[in-house]
Amino acid sequence: MNSNQSHTMELLAPAGGASQLEAALRFGADAVYLACDRFGMRQRAENFSLAEIPAAVSRAHSAGVQVHVTLNTLMDADDIAALPGYLEALADAGVDAFIVSDLGAFSLAQQHAPNVALHVSTQASVANAAAARRWHDMGASRVVCAREMSIDEIARMRADTPRDLQIEVFAHGAMCVAVSGRCLLSAAMTGRSGNKGHCSQSCRWSYALVEEKRPGEYFPIEEDVRGSFVLNAQDLCMIDHLDDLAAAGVDSIKLEGRNKKAFYVATVVHAYRQVLDGADPASVRDDLYAISHRPYGTGFYYGQPNQTPERDGYVKECLHVATVTSCEPSPDAACCLDGEAAWISEVQCHNRFCEGDELELLAPHQPIAKIRVEGLRWLPEATEDDPNPHPVTVGVANRSMAHYRFKTAAPLNEGDLLRARIA
Repeated sequence: MNSNQSHTMELLAPAGGASQLEAALRFGADAVYLACDRFGMRQRAENFSLAEIPAAVSRAHSAGVQVHVTLNTLMDADDIAALPGYLEALADAGVDAFIVSDLGAFSLAQQHAPNVALHVSTQASVANAAAARRWHDMGASRVVCAREMSIDEIARMRADTPRDLQIEVFAHGAMCVAVSGRCLLSAAMTGRSGNKGHCSQSCRWSYALVEEKRPGEYFPIEEDVRGSFVLNAQDLCMIDHLDDLAAAGVDSIKLEGRNKKAFYVATVVHAYRQVLDGADPASVRDDLYAISHRPYGTGFYYGQPNQTPERDGYVKECLHVATVTSCEPSPDAACCLDGEAAWISEVQCHNRFCEGDELELLAPHQPIAKIRVEGLRWLPEATEDDPNPHPVTVGVANRSMAHYRFKTAAPLNEGDLLRARIA
C-alpha cells in the first residue's frame, strides 16, 4: 500500500487528440504520448496529422511537458519506406522521444532523427535485463517493460541494467489478453490487424460452444445465455501500489487510454498526480470508479491476471456534465450564496444537469469539491435576428455543447470539469 510519500516517477499520459492533450497538461502530466495518422497502435483515436504536431509539441513544451510519439506498429516494407520523412518532420517539430518496437524503425530513427530519444515499446516484449541492456547498447534511453512482468522481475531488471536506462511500465488502463498486445485475433476474424493499430477487440466478444451436429444450437461456456467473455482482461489499476513500483526502480508510469475522451484523461491524471505528490490513495480511489472502466485488477504485477468472463462493457459512476469556460464575480452586490458574495460561472454542457443539482468539481491539484447549481440560465447563441439574446432561466441544462451560467459560492477556473453521480 502507498505510504503517503511523494514520488519522482514521471507521469506519462495519453493524448489521443487535442482535447485529451489539453486535459493531460492541465491536470498534471509530466509527459504525454501521442500518434500521427500512421504508425500508432490506436488508429481509432483522433490522433494528430503531421501538420498538427508542431503546435501540439509547442503547447506541451510551454507547459513543461515532454512529447513521446508512438511509431510502434508492425512495420512492413511500405511503412519503412515512408518512415524517413515522418521521422525528419517529427524531429523538426521538436518531439522528445519516439516509441518504437521494430529494429528497422529504430535504425532509421537514429539516422534521420539523431537528437530524438528512443524508447523501446512494450510491443518488443522486453522482459529481462539482457534484452534491456542490448537495446541500451544500441542507443535506447528507455524500455517499456513487457506487460507480463511482475514487480519482482522489474526490480531484478533494474538491478542488472545501467542506471541511465530508464524503465517505464503501464500503471492504469485496458489490458490486452495477448502477449504485450501482439495479437492475431482481430486480423484473423475481421481482417483488421491489431498490430497495425486497427484492433476490433475480438477478445471482448461473447463466445459460446456449438456442437457440430446441432448447428445453430449454442451452449454457453458460463451460465449466461449471452455466452462467455473468456478472453476479457480486467483493466489495470495500480493506484494503491505506487510505492512498490517506485521501490522496484520504475522511472515512468504510463496511463493507457488514447481512445478515451478528455474527461477520462483528466480524471485518471488527476488521481495519479495526487498520489504521486503524496496523497493517500484512498482519497482518490473512488475517482477511478467515476470514469468508464472494466473491473480493476493488478495485471501480472503480483501473479497471474484475472479475466472477467461473466460480461463485457464499461461501468461508471459519473457523467461529465459540463466544462467551465469562464467565471466572474457577480455584478449584483446583493447576490449572495450562504452569506458570501456569489460568482457567475459559465459552462459548456456535455450531459444533462438541473437546477439544484450537487455536482462534483474536478480541478487540478485539488481534492474533489461539491458545487450546487443555483440560478441556472441558458445562454442562446446570437443570430441575425437577435444578435444580443438575453439569458433564459431554465430548470434543466440539456442542450449538448450549449452554454449555461449559474451562481457558485466560490470561483471556478476555465477548464475545470463538473461531473454528476449516476443515480
